[in-house]
Order: sequence, then structure tokens, then C-alpha cells
Amino acid sequence: MTQTRKIGVCDTTFRDAHQSLLATRLTTADILQLAAEMDKAGFAAMEVWGGATFDSCMRFLNEDPWERLRKIRAAMPNTKLQMLLRGQNLVGYRHYADDVVDMFVEKSLENGIDIIRVFDALNDPRNVERAFAAVKKAGGQLQGALSYTCSPVHDLEYFANLARTYKDMGADSICIKDMAGILHPYDAFELVSLIKQKTGLPLQMHSHYTSGMAAMTYLKAVEAGADILDCALSSVALSTSQPAGETIAASLKGTPYDTGLDLEQLALLSERMKEIRIKYKAFDVADPRVDVNVLLYQMPGGMISNFISQLQQSNAIGKLPAVLEEVPRVRKELGYPPLVTPSSQIVGTQAVLNVLGGERYKIASNETKSYLRGEYGAAPGPVDEEIRRKVIGSAEVVSVRPADLLPPQLEQGREELGDLMESPEDLLSYCIFPQVGRKFFEDRRAARDRGKNENDKIESASFNWDGHKFF
Repeated sequence: MTQTRKIGVCDTTFRDAHQSLLATRLTTADILQLAAEMDKAGFAAMEVWGGATFDSCMRFLNEDPWERLRKIRAAMPNTKLQMLLRGQNLVGYRHYADDVVDMFVEKSLENGIDIIRVFDALNDPRNVERAFAAVKKAGGQLQGALSYTCSPVHDLEYFANLARTYKDMGADSICIKDMAGILHPYDAFELVSLIKQKTGLPLQMHSHYTSGMAAMTYLKAVEAGADILDCALSSVALSTSQPAGETIAASLKGTPYDTGLDLEQLALLSERMKEIRIKYKAFDVADPRVDVNVLLYQMPGGMISNFISQLQQSNAIGKLPAVLEEVPRVRKELGYPPLVTPSSQIVGTQAVLNVLGGERYKIASNETKSYLRGEYGAAPGPVDEEIRRKVIGSAEVVSVRPADLLPPQLEQGREELGDLMESPEDLLSYCIFPQVGRKFFEDRRAARDRGKNENDKIESASFNWDGHKFF
């Protein structure tokens, strides 16, 4: 008889769901419309911060991401809040100095985060070790995430051994991060079984519905011992988002794996989110169809959308099939990096340049050059040395932890930001996104100055109307 084991659901509506479907444009005001009720739903956790939400808040929404976190925390006192951290890249697209990593982790926990999921795009343990240590030192719950992919160098033993490494580095739990939705159900059963054998840690499954397999993958993962499943409210689920929480809860109801979630309550929340989603039609990229390309080319859903946009801008949309065929070649030549931020952008951009440039690697992006110099970390597999020489010549390849080469950043950032800095969190925002951060802080000050001037005018008018003073 199967032992009863309640399965937790981590809801991603406020982070990965709208990042996947609505270009990360969900505002704090709309999040707060649902937050208090979501807090009562009984989720094991809610992913509400990190990933692209930090950048999007400042760049597109004119919002302070730290203020968003504090407001969500205040509205959700009963639910564990979770964030996604890109290892040494934090919430940005390059490595940051260790002093920035330490302070960012500390302030994330201080402002309301409970669980920090840490991953590296290349699965290079050196790129997560500082963030791991910072989470443990600050007293947060540390989840080590495996960037799942398929290649000649990525088999199930590879990921199980990586999970064991992360346990030895202090991880409290493990996440299988299937960002492209390509983990097959029976492979999931084997992988979860292996990880549980090697680590004995709680295991969380994260997948996307792009290929149509994710719900089946979740079921087999649960049967093998997975403890928590990442889902979204059905009105922002499926397509390139996560499986629907209502579907998973209904499927497991009455079984030894019952989630305990109230389907009627979830349905009401989903209906409210459906109404909110209508406001984001201009950014809504959802396509309800299963995308077979993700199985052929292992691309996360957003990559193909980005290709279409880039090629349209170059009046070369007819080159899309050639670009899709070029991606696997570039990925192989770069040593099979998993296609997740930032390596997905590196591989994707280079594939476009190779097709449009007429000669492969005649033009190489700065990011490709940095990657081939080892500045993002160690490639999972062997890099094509002929391609490396063509792109970077005889330049030395980094063999140490890349962040060891970075000088401290906080003091320099403090000097550059000057009196625009109003809090330690401002300093972190600036260090990670200097241009976006400075503009955000300048606009904030200008708005306050305008507000002050308007208040001064109102105050003056209240005491002197048409030459008469009023008291």
C-alpha cells in the first residue's frame, strides 16, 4: 500500500507565470488585488520575486522591486515567499562581485523572502557557492536548482551527482528546473528516484507546459518521491507557463498524494486573475498550442518569440527555419550549455548572427566572446577549439571561479550614486542595473520635486485667494 504523503504546491502566478506569458508586466497593484486571498489558499510557498521581475519593475513599470516585495510580504503573512536567484548573476545577466551577492541575499531575506532558489545557467557549482553561503549565513532556506537539459554530456547521473554536490554545499532542498519543459515523464521518475537516493532532501519540481508533457512529468515525479510541484492559477497556466494548480490538485485529490487545496477557492482566484490578465493584452504572448519545436531544439518558449522579433526588425523573417536549425549547432560548439538565462540569450543571439552574417562566427557578440573566455564559468562539455580561436584568438581562458577576478563593487556604486541613494536597497539596484537604476532614481526624485511644487502652490493658494487671507 502506498504511504500517504501530502504534496505541496508552490504557486508561481506572481513571478514565473506572468514572466512567461505577460512579458513580466504584472504590476504590484494588480498583485495586491489577489495577494491576501492567495495567502489563505494553503500553498506550500509562493514564488513572488526574482528572475526577470526585478529588472522589469524598474525598467518598464517604474516600480521599486524592493517596495513590491515588502508590500507582498505585508499582504501575505502566512505563506512562505520564494524567489529565483541566478547564482553569481543574482537577478541580472552577468557576474557581480561577492560583496554585492552577500548584501543582496541578506536584504532579500530581510525584506520578506523565506526561500531562495539558486541556480547557475551552466550548472557550475563555483558560480553558486557564494550565494549558497550567503543564504545559509543570513538564515534563509536554501534550495539548490539543477538547470535541466539534454545533451551527450547531460545524463541522469550527471544531475543526481550535481544534486549531491549541492547538498554537500548546504542546500536544504533540491529543485529540478526544467525551464524548457523537455523532461520526459519516465526520465523524471528515474531522476527523482536517483536524487532522493543520493541526497534524501526534499525535492521540488519546476517545469513549463511548452511541450505538453509537464503534468505527466509531475505525476511520475510524485510517484518517485517529489515533494512540491510548481504550478500557476489556471488562467495564467499552460503554454510556456507552469501546469495549472487546479488540474494538479484535482488529479491528486483522494489519493495518498492529496494536496489539500480547495478547488473551489482556486477556481475563484483563477477567475479573478483571468479578469486581471485582460488588461495585459498588449504583452500577452500566450499560444495555447503545444510547441513541438521545444522538443526538437530544446528552446524555452521565449526564445522563438525573440527570434521572430529580431528577424522581423531585420526584414529577415524568412530566415527563421535556418536560425532554428543553427541553434543546436551553436550549442554543441559552445559545449552544450543549458538554454536558460543568460546562456539561452548567448546561444540564440549568436545563431541569428551566424545566419544573417553570411559566414558563421564572422560576427560574434560580446557575450559569446566572454563565454568563450570562460567568464561565465566552465562549459558543461568540450568547446570547439577552432571556433574559440576564431572568436577570441589567443586570449587566455579563465580557469578560476570567474567572480574571483571581480573587485568589490559596493563602495564604488555608493560613490557613483551619491545622494540619489536613499537606502541600502537602492545601492543594490544600482550595482546590478546601473543605467536602469540611475534613471529610476532620477525619475523618482523629479516626481517628488514636482509633487512638492504642487503642494507649495496649493498651500499658498489656501492662504491667499484673490488678495484675501484665510485662516
